[in-house]
Amino acid sequence: MADTEQQIRGQAVGQITHMLAQELALPVAPEVTLFVEQMLGNVRPLGVLFYGSGLRAGIDEDTLLDFYIIVSRQSDWPRSTMACMANAVLPPNVEYQELRVAGRAMRAKTAILTLAQLHDLTGFSTLNTTVWARFSQPVRLVWSNNAQAAQAITHCIVRANVTAAKWAALLGPLKAPYRAFWDALYASTYKAELRVENGQRSSSLVDANLERYEHSLLPCWQAAGIRFKTEGGEVLPLLTAEQKNRAQRQWRLRARLGRPLNILRLIKAVYTFKGSARYAVWKIRRHSGINIPLSPFAEKHPLLAAPPVLWKLWRQGAFRQGT
Repeated sequence: MADTEQQIRGQAVGQITHMLAQELALPVAPEVTLFVEQMLGNVRPLGVLFYGSGLRAGIDEDTLLDFYIIVSRQSDWPRSTMACMANAVLPPNVEYQELRVAGRAMRAKTAILTLAQLHDLTGFSTLNTTVWARFSQPVRLVWSNNAQAAQAITHCIVRANVTAAKWAALLGPLKAPYRAFWDALYASTYKAELRVENGQRSSSLVDANLERYEHSLLPCWQAAGIRFKTEGGEVLPLLTAEQKNRAQRQWRLRARLGRPLNILRLIKAVYTFKGSARYAVWKIRRHSGINIPLSPFAEKHPLLAAPPVLWKLWRQGAFRQGT
């Protein structure tokens, strides 16, 4: 019996790995590939993952691309020693990149993780829900150093999806259509993070790739060792009341820690967010139409330069109602 269950789990892992490897390899807009190549220059990380609204909705002049750069060691990505130490203690660090690609300005927010961190943060036992939740959604591996690196990163993406599906079973309804489990999961992860989006956002993630989520749920449950029954268009995970209650207790801990962890990352970003001044200037111009000249001093010392910038914004009406 144990051998049969192990065989089922192994087959499920193979199935979900094949599915996600194909998804990771799907082509992206040529501008994205050019942006990544220009951003990397001579640096050779293990891989670059592309995700988020730029992948889901396409690229226009206001799109902020989202990347995760996966490295072997903290020192493999050029930055200060303090930034490397901060990323080792409270990952990930975030940077802002602004480049001209094929004659147009393009912008990106990049996060940096080591492969070991990616592996840990996509596992079921992690208290940090952010990374596995991100990578249980569609993602592309837009650059990889070699086949071995691509395989290792793919393994982590599989872990993220299995972790997400397991939590979906534990936190979701007793019996429901497949998508209801994903809806319940993302509603829970959004509440656990410091989010400003409305409540419709979590369900829209599933709507955008409904077939993908429906096809991945059961193989992920099998890979996680969760048995189930299907009845028509609904599925029933075979979990005991004690398993569900224990999971609720475990999730409450993650929910309590989620917002403080995100606030700590925001505080850390004040000191480690490379390109933060350029990012702020772009956001101000995008949302208010006010262009703030960025001096070399302001770019190097954004906190010290902030008061006169805020005064200028106030004088130009950026904080008044209706602007």
